[in-house]
Amino acid sequence: MNTIKKYLGIVWIALGLYVGYAGMIDSIEKIGSGKLEDQVFGYVVLLVLVPIIVGGLVLFGKYALQGEFNRDK
Repeated sequence: MNTIKKYLGIVWIALGLYVGYAGMIDSIEKIGSGKLEDQVFGYVVLLVLVPIIVGGLVLFGKYALQGEFNRDK
């Protein structure tokens, strides 16, 4: 079970990187649109939500790789 958790750590880190890339691309498209409500939403997502989500996923994956969630500790 511990090896599965370590492999899932890699999955969490990869998912975090993908979400960061997709979130930035989507936010930049929203910021580039001509509507003010889309621009505000794009800035909020880019500056607030993307760092929180990416940081959480990558940190969770890092801890899973280090074995912090193992029961035998």
